Amino acid sequence: MPKFTNTYHALGTKINLTVYSEIDWPYLDEAYHLIQHYEDVLTVNRSKSELMSINHASGKHAVKVSSISYQIVKKAVEVSLENDGFNAAIGPLVKLWHIGFSNAHVPTDEQVQERMKLIDPKQIVLNDDEKSVYLLKKGMELDLGGIAKGYIADAIKDLWHSNHVERGIIDLGGNILLVGDSQHSDKLWNVGVQSPFDHRSESLGMLHIPDFSIVTSGIYERFLKSGGHNYHHILDPKTGYPVQNDLVGVTVVSPMSITGEIWSSLGFYNDYDKTEDLLADEQDVGLIFVYKDREVRVTKNLKGKFKITDDSFKLIN
Repeated sequence: MPKFTNTYHALGTKINLTVYSEIDWPYLDEAYHLIQHYEDVLTVNRSKSELMSINHASGKHAVKVSSISYQIVKKAVEVSLENDGFNAAIGPLVKLWHIGFSNAHVPTDEQVQERMKLIDPKQIVLNDDEKSVYLLKKGMELDLGGIAKGYIADAIKDLWHSNHVERGIIDLGGNILLVGDSQHSDKLWNVGVQSPFDHRSESLGMLHIPDFSIVTSGIYERFLKSGGHNYHHILDPKTGYPVQNDLVGVTVVSPMSITGEIWSSLGFYNDYDKTEDLLADEQDVGLIFVYKDREVRVTKNLKGKFKITDDSFKLIN
């Protein structure tokens, strides 16, 4: 079956959008325009955006925002208040370390502890009637980098569904969202799970799933080398330092991409056993944990849907 793919650059990564019918080809550019608009609204890597207007007003006043911004901020705050490891107010810590940027550095413990005082999600006031957000302490900053790509991917899928795109792939760089049934007789898709030790094209295993989201995050793409140590970019809001465990990568399979983004953070913070406990009420969400010794663990919800294809990895449950 023919397919039509366009490649773009946005959200700090390479984006590949694919449809399988020539009549759907115009919706690739339309999706890209949507990405550009959402990035303009939600980015914290520019001086001006709706999200930055909230940050600039911290400790001063509430800021009214668009429905787009309010919806994603509200979702991020709700998850943050559960205190399981995801924190939308982590911006001051991210900016302090700035891992992945040219001015990244290892801060002092005193600096870390000062920033820790500014990342309490309970200090975020939401007003549903006004669609306003108020960060109560001066210096607080929202950072939705751990959720925005998922929100945008879901918006593209909604856009394509509304225009009757029957089949497609949304690839936002480590974040894949499938649209419609595959061309296989069982209508399921076969999707490779990226190996955290090799190039992006290398897979450690294969998923056999419906048109779900596949979100992968890891410590191998953005890190800081200093003093003989590697510091990765996944910060623990409970310590202010990079998460300390033996994980190198977490892949989440879920119906919606924003759900996958959230659970990739929760998976890193909580590791396998606690994540299984947290998943008790999430029947459609499954995670794959990859460790430094190449051992792989899969949550119960993915049993039978994933298999190892690279024999240098070992499935241990």
